[in-house]
Amino acid sequence: MANLRQSKKRARQTVRKTSINHARKARIRTFVRRVKEACQSGDREAATAALRLAQQEMMRGVAKGVLHKNTASRTVSRLSRRIRDLPT
Repeated sequence: MANLRQSKKRARQTVRKTSINHARKARIRTFVRRVKEACQSGDREAATAALRLAQQEMMRGVAKGVLHKNTASRTVSRLSRRIRDLPT
């Protein structure tokens, strides 16, 4: 347990930021799941729209420091490949 004033404050901040980051990651996973579900249903338009929203959310996570930029880019690339391979 922290003893100094500053270390106690840091511990409080860490708890708060951890919960916010957890919520952000969960939100990103939800958007990615929606893209995958749209791909499984075979609806290309819905999947494309969902990908656009998921990409925005992931890049927001990158800006906030929740995700690494390469991780987000890799995920977007894989999702777009799934959409591209859907039957027309």
